[in-house]
Amino acid sequence: MQERTAKVAAKVKSRTVAGKARAGSKSPAQLDPVDYAVVSQALIAIAREMGTKLIRSSYSNIVREAQDASAALFDRQGNVVAQAELIPMHLGSMSEIFRACTEVTPITELRPGDFYINNDPYGGGQHLQDVFIFTPIFHEGVLVAFAGTVAHHLDLGGGNPGMTPDAVDVHAEGIIIPPSRYTYDRDWNGGLLERLIAANVRVPSQTIGDFYAQFAANAIGTARMIELCNRYGPATVSAAMSELMAYSERRFRAALATIPDGTWHGEDAVDDDGIGDTPLTVKAAVTKKGDTVSVDFTGTVAQVGRNLNCPWASTVSATLAAIKGALTSPDIPFNEGFKRPITVTAPKGTLVNPNYPAPVRARLLPAYRCFNATLKALAQVVPDKVTAGGNDSTHALAISHLGERGYRVYLEIYGGGFGGGPRLDGCDAVDSPLSNCTNTPVEATDMDFEHFRIVGYGLLPDTGGAGRQRGGLGFYRRFLILKDGTNFATYTDRMRLTPYGLFGGADGSNTRIEIERDGKVIRSRSKDRLDLRKGDVLTLYTSGGGGYGPADARDPRLIARDVAQGYVTAEAAARDYGWTAKP
Repeated sequence: MQERTAKVAAKVKSRTVAGKARAGSKSPAQLDPVDYAVVSQALIAIAREMGTKLIRSSYSNIVREAQDASAALFDRQGNVVAQAELIPMHLGSMSEIFRACTEVTPITELRPGDFYINNDPYGGGQHLQDVFIFTPIFHEGVLVAFAGTVAHHLDLGGGNPGMTPDAVDVHAEGIIIPPSRYTYDRDWNGGLLERLIAANVRVPSQTIGDFYAQFAANAIGTARMIELCNRYGPATVSAAMSELMAYSERRFRAALATIPDGTWHGEDAVDDDGIGDTPLTVKAAVTKKGDTVSVDFTGTVAQVGRNLNCPWASTVSATLAAIKGALTSPDIPFNEGFKRPITVTAPKGTLVNPNYPAPVRARLLPAYRCFNATLKALAQVVPDKVTAGGNDSTHALAISHLGERGYRVYLEIYGGGFGGGPRLDGCDAVDSPLSNCTNTPVEATDMDFEHFRIVGYGLLPDTGGAGRQRGGLGFYRRFLILKDGTNFATYTDRMRLTPYGLFGGADGSNTRIEIERDGKVIRSRSKDRLDLRKGDVLTLYTSGGGGYGPADARDPRLIARDVAQGYVTAEAAARDYGWTAKP
């Protein structure tokens, strides 16, 4: 499979994703408006219930607490119809990942009990840790839909527990599951596929448990869809699916029509490749014409030898998220209909469309730069609908230990401060927009792990860029290492290049990772792997967001509030805003 993929990729100079031209789609004449209203909301509710089931059934902290997982419903052709509001990065490309499976096993060959599975970055997937499972839904023997889930799995093998920052190719990052069709009772549920995966991971109880959570969520989606078909009939449900997608398409095309035609350019950069100190620039040209929009990443740097390459599916997801956030109303459902007016292109062999077998584990870092470059371009035409640069990075920390009871692998994704916007300050200390993971409570971490303890956690004053709307604050999290032989691995960004301010706003702060040992401070690189000792203190300091608008336009009452609440020190307020405390 990989050999075949490599040969195909070598023949393709660029990669394109474009929606089908279906402007002006109308609801079927037989679809009653009341039935549509009820069934369409039921479809969205089913997707949300799937997401809840997935989170609550999971075993690992990365899914159970951080909620690094997603769920969606598809029509019988594999088009996303409705989704749970979880991880934007997962959802924009789920249809393409699904179709990679259909190229191996056509939909017509599926039978009840079958499922598709895929985590291959060069077979439609994202990075290996995101495993996509699609279950066909049959009603009275007829295929009516698919339930799909994806979860970030704590460990899928590879050269280092949690992650391998210095992987030289994708094979060093874990086990690859190419686009495939299996049968649950035969191949999972104690079968060959389950045993194969369990034998290739370090913490099988958590990894296999999270797989079962995905199957459980798909089962909930299946049961609810059958109930819906029993009540309204499969024809009505199918028509409602088509109309829900057409509705998103009509709403988005109407929004595009309010924007002038033109081409705008934006760029941003990853700090480095983990070896040298040269920034990795991502360039985007956004063209709006009529009721369509295209994004071209020509000019982006070539792929690199470390794990910072962004597979095509991830590039598409990041770009769609930027367009959705800036150009549409939040009440427009994110489904296949929304994607139809959008085209995304990028040359092969670049950072955002790499050739096999380039490593891809840290693909969210260049994906965020696709997001930022697209928003910078759009800022020139819709300045009141974009924000300044935020933390916009995945700060992935893996702290692992091999003891008498086997491996204990802790992995968490951290955010920072959002960029300031046209109306509000940036949000403080939250995950970045493509990830959208939640905070893992300290109490949950204490219960699960014995090789470290969290001993500090709080906001970082003065980290948000000054502006009419202040950038959000970054935060710190501090770990006391309790056992020798603890392994630390990370990939992060914004250590060199700060989040950008917009329209006169100041930049945000830098990220840094420090290890205190024997009275000395060791600085971690942005992509690094280190051995830790008992007594070491590891601290992550994340970036604050950039400011929006000039600082001298900020409301003095907001400055006083920030100083009173400790978000901005009096010294920084005086320096950045000319503020003085009233007697």
